[in-house]
Amino acid sequence: MASDQPELTIEYIRDVLAEDIRSAAGPGKATGEYNRLFIESFRENGGRMSGGLAQVPWMLLTATGAKSGKERTVPLAYFERDGRFFIIASKGGALTHPAWFHNLRANPDVVAEYGEEPVVATAIVLEGDERDEVFAWVADQNSTFAKYQSRTDRVIPVVELVPRQVPD
Repeated sequence: MASDQPELTIEYIRDVLAEDIRSAAGPGKATGEYNRLFIESFRENGGRMSGGLAQVPWMLLTATGAKSGKERTVPLAYFERDGRFFIIASKGGALTHPAWFHNLRANPDVVAEYGEEPVVATAIVLEGDERDEVFAWVADQNSTFAKYQSRTDRVIPVVELVPRQVPD
């Protein structure tokens, strides 16, 4: 690609970022720059993305770093069913979990941006039959996640984000 600035497209995610995210050293600079631009665009446009990205429900997840204690924000696809919100720790089918997953396991209090107002939530990692059933449903909604699972021996985690009531 001629420009140093990534394209905010599904094709860029598939053709460029997928390998960067899955690499042993990754995610690297390409993913970091893409995430920065994505977050900026997401916030500027009230959570609406354009082109092929508009076909995917996106959220920004902010979790506290397990080691650093700093807030870290990443864009993620999410899935809503019966008022429940799920995210998938696929890392493109890499052998290891994504950093954000380690962060929310250490600090399950997160902020999710997917609507008008940020939502304070608790991240709960699903286990056993419930995890399997939700993952199968997600893979039926978006076959990319089944493909990711086929690339790795690890069980890709499913995380439910349970909104918390915040006192006024």
